[in-house]
Amino acid sequence: MLRWLVAILFLANLLAFALASGLFGVLPASGEREPSHLNRQLHPDWLTVKPISAADAADQPVVGGPAPVAPVQASTLTQ
Repeated sequence: MLRWLVAILFLANLLAFALASGLFGVLPASGEREPSHLNRQLHPDWLTVKPISAADAADQPVVGGPAPVAPVQASTLTQ
């Protein structure tokens, strides 16, 4: 019984792969979803990318680096 379940799931995965890869033709939803979105932009050429300076980079977290130590002061509790 488990063999049939595995075989059915395998065939379902093959069918899903065939649909996603376009074997049966282009899906209707694969076209442009918002074709007028790019036409409504006012000045797309005004967008510029600038590198961040060293002062701005100080606030950025370093991926893969050690976690920063929180500035917390500890004291003994009085009873």
